[in-house]
Amino acid sequence: RAAVLLPWAVPTVVSAKIWAWIFNTDLGILNYALISFGLINADINWLGKPGYALAAAITVDVWKTTPFAALLLLAGLQVIPDELYKAASVDGASRWQKFRHITIPHLKPVIMIVLLFRTLDAFRVFDAIYILTGGGPANTTETLSIYAYKILFQTLDFGYGSTIAVSVFVAVMFISLGYIMILRRRGGLLS
Repeated sequence: RAAVLLPWAVPTVVSAKIWAWIFNTDLGILNYALISFGLINADINWLGKPGYALAAAITVDVWKTTPFAALLLLAGLQVIPDELYKAASVDGASRWQKFRHITIPHLKPVIMIVLLFRTLDAFRVFDAIYILTGGGPANTTETLSIYAYKILFQTLDFGYGSTIAVSVFVAVMFISLGYIMILRRRGGLLS
């Protein structure tokens, strides 16, 4: 379990820099491995082409945050009483039926919490993408946080940059309220 948490424990800037080296066009291990296995014929500029750069940024973000989601789901699984599974076995339920009628309903609130955290993290992501691509190429990986940073600190337009930052806050607030309303409506943790 400790090894699974390693990507989450490594600081985001460090992991983004490691991934930037992995995705490096000339010296990166990814291109080397793909060419060695015969999957590609020439080097791919992972961080320099729009489609590839977005895929690389998503890969880094998913790799970094998956352990946190797994940890929350594991905690949710450990809370489900064993008696429910034993009673279902006595009643002749299959593994699929136990999963569908016991595990999933008990995990729904935890899944919603994980979705809330991941949505907010993905919406506010800054450091990993800034280290990998700086929002490029051609602004294809630019998030609102990176855009606000560029406006605030590169063009020194403090009014507009602050407006963008506040709008990110408001959007995060509304996303959170939406998830909370869904949790309450479905009889989740907050009801």
